[in-house]
Amino acid sequence: MTAERLREKARYGWFDAGLRALREETDAALEAGADVPEEPGGWWHQYVCPAHGAELRFDPREREAFAFRCPHGCILEDEAYRGAWLVFKHQERARTALSAAAIYAATGEAKYAEAANAILEAYASQYPRYPVHPDAQPWMLKGRAFHQALTEAIWATTILRAYLLLRDAGALKVDASAADAFFAMLEGSMAEYRRILIEERDEPANNYTAWLNACLACLFAARDDRAGMEALVSARGGLRHHLEIGVLPDQLEFEGSLYYHVFVLRAYWIAAEMAERLGFDTTAWTGSGGQSFRGMLEAIVGLAAPNGELPALHDGPYSRPPYAREIAEVFELGYARYGDARYAPILREAYRRADGDGGAGSPERRGLEAVLYGEGEWPATEPLSEPSRLYASAGFAALRHPDNPLSLLADFGPHGGSHGHDDKLNVVLMHRNGFVLPERGMVPYGSELRKRWFARTPSHNTVSVGGRTQAAHTGACLRFDAAAHRSYAWLRSAGAYAGATLDRHLWVDRDVALDWFEVRLDQEETIDYWLHFAEPLDTAGGWAACPPDAAPGEDEAYGYVATAARWTAEERFAAASTACGGERVTASLLAVPGGELYRIASPGTSVDPSRPLDGLLYRARGRRATFVAAFAAGGSPVRLARGDDGGVLVASAGGGGAAMRFRMTDQGLHRE
Repeated sequence: MTAERLREKARYGWFDAGLRALREETDAALEAGADVPEEPGGWWHQYVCPAHGAELRFDPREREAFAFRCPHGCILEDEAYRGAWLVFKHQERARTALSAAAIYAATGEAKYAEAANAILEAYASQYPRYPVHPDAQPWMLKGRAFHQALTEAIWATTILRAYLLLRDAGALKVDASAADAFFAMLEGSMAEYRRILIEERDEPANNYTAWLNACLACLFAARDDRAGMEALVSARGGLRHHLEIGVLPDQLEFEGSLYYHVFVLRAYWIAAEMAERLGFDTTAWTGSGGQSFRGMLEAIVGLAAPNGELPALHDGPYSRPPYAREIAEVFELGYARYGDARYAPILREAYRRADGDGGAGSPERRGLEAVLYGEGEWPATEPLSEPSRLYASAGFAALRHPDNPLSLLADFGPHGGSHGHDDKLNVVLMHRNGFVLPERGMVPYGSELRKRWFARTPSHNTVSVGGRTQAAHTGACLRFDAAAHRSYAWLRSAGAYAGATLDRHLWVDRDVALDWFEVRLDQEETIDYWLHFAEPLDTAGGWAACPPDAAPGEDEAYGYVATAARWTAEERFAAASTACGGERVTASLLAVPGGELYRIASPGTSVDPSRPLDGLLYRARGRRATFVAAFAAGGSPVRLARGDDGGVLVASAGGGGAAMRFRMTDQGLHRE
């Protein structure tokens, strides 16, 4: 991005306000001066309150900090928190340098060039003084400015982009010999980490590799080193090869996490920009399965809620301002290249969440991501209206109907490695306004809740057996039909528990989203069917208070679940309702013979686990169990009844009372 191009953006209607917001953010950060920390950063995942599980607060205006606050007022003092704070401070210094460079390029105001140069000069001087981090954990590729080489690579790309922008604008004042020494040391470190990862560990597809590549690409661009870039483009695990091996044929990053998908795509965009600076045609970068940058954007669009919110599949935050900024950057770059109007809802939602005020910010373009990467004007934005889609290799199925505000997203695929969850056949229920049954995201890895709750089966909208969490495994999609009048998926798990076969049948038509979950076991056990709601539940009569530990389980995750009430009415189905963006959504559950239905509370989303979510737990015992739930938009619940032949009658809330009859056969679920 050149200074001339930035100044041309002044013709866009959003640019002045976007630049004003960037100036406010940058001026606030520069209240701390242009100094950089003399200490290296630690591991940001330890920046979490042990009592509440929430990420601690960071104020970019602070020059120093030794006491750290959680959103609930806890004040913590420890070297681990200090090290994590330093990560944020180093990252803020790099972002401030890039922001100041962008403001200078757009306005010509000299004080911003001076501030950006001062930060770059300070790092050029300080970086050689950082040792290879002595406190990094044994499994980490160790950095200098940070515990992890991964964090260092990300930080360095921001520093180098600021350097290049100042150079392009003719305002670079960093001492050349200091910069050369900094770059040489950084290149040596990144090249060695990359060799270890690809050759010694044989992990060329790792998401680390994408960022080591991006950092090296920035260094080659800064040095105008076309030969170095050529080698990086063509190497094993290099810029082209990583797209081949790190992204599946259905265009999702191989770990099955949208967070890491965005994470890797952002690295690809940075590397592509640097390669294009040296004359490479990055439009030719595709994988043998058709993997491409545009395909990766399409994959995200196909999984997004209609309002543009992204589900937190596998590891990844539910809603975190730095992640929202990354989404904005990735889609601004995509919109600049492809001009696809379907990116606008995702961009609006990203900007709305980037403020850090609980997602209630402005959906308008503003700040660094808009000023530096934004192009054109967005069209008038309608909710996304995507077709149903099967992600066969990543193992996701999205089921939609154009006339139904509700849609379903199900996970049946590979576990996801170190970023996977015990969540096969988990579903996310989406409304045009957001999530109803969410995937609640992942807390920072330093929290004990990560493995004890968030990655375990009971925290998901699926089934657990015997009070245990599922084994890591891969499920299967036995049938997927996307017709004009309905979408249907038959998903199976045969590896979650020994002697257990789990079949989930999902159906979406214009009136209803139907979930038919069958469990078959070799021996009698407890079977738990879980539903967790993003907003509080409204349950009518028929409930009686019960002890908080009325539904115990063997797995430690059950210790985070409190039962509040038990369904006692002798009705054919139980109903509850919830809100989503001011509109009502109802859930109806067919009575299970001999089953016990509980209203429960469990830890909240990863934004604040201490704010519990309402949920429903249907418990049965035996070798067989069938759970049927119907979801509908509006205030009237779907009525369910069991037929004499084992079929289920569904009286749609929007169907004028006319009953639909569903029946299970060897070929799957059928409507008659």
